[in-house]
Amino acid sequence: MLNSFPTLNGWTWAILIYIVLAIVTLIPTLKALFKKVDLNPGGASFNESKSFSEDNKIKLEHHYSRIHGTLIFWKNKAELFKYFHYYCIMWTMPISILIPTITQFIDGSTLAKSFLTMMSLHAALLLGLHKILKVENNYKSFRHGESEFYDLYREFLDMPYKFGKDEKEQIENYFMKVQQIRKNVRNMETDNFPSVSEFKNDEKKT
Repeated sequence: MLNSFPTLNGWTWAILIYIVLAIVTLIPTLKALFKKVDLNPGGASFNESKSFSEDNKIKLEHHYSRIHGTLIFWKNKAELFKYFHYYCIMWTMPISILIPTITQFIDGSTLAKSFLTMMSLHAALLLGLHKILKVENNYKSFRHGESEFYDLYREFLDMPYKFGKDEKEQIENYFMKVQQIRKNVRNMETDNFPSVSEFKNDEKKT
């Protein structure tokens, strides 16, 4: 019964193992793509602060509730681009070393050539996606935006006096700074949007 199964040679095993590893290591990126990441609890918020009146606490809580969805979006995007960036690095670096090394052992078989072709296509696809999607730049923009907001948020909770001489001025300045952060991230997101013209330019250069 067991002898009825075809015997797999070394190159076939190499192809199968490579495909399995490529899929398994992509799982964190797929999770980040389809599973929404929750925000970490930020500790005491405006409703527990002694620096603001009850009316202003409500105003600040309402303001935070409106940006809450944006913060989740930023965090999810940062997680997605981070994991895909690591995936690209994890594969393209070893592939660049493996291809010239394995080439020395190719015996002329079709499977051996298929293995090298598969690795080359995989690396080319990852490098192309990484560049066209501007993965590193997008990760930095969303991560910096999230971090910059929470730095401002904590500073305003701990030291509201740095934002103005009274509550009204402090809150107005805080809202303006938050608005500027959102604008900066939006501008960076737009600048990092994939461009077909850039892809065509890259093709012409090659």
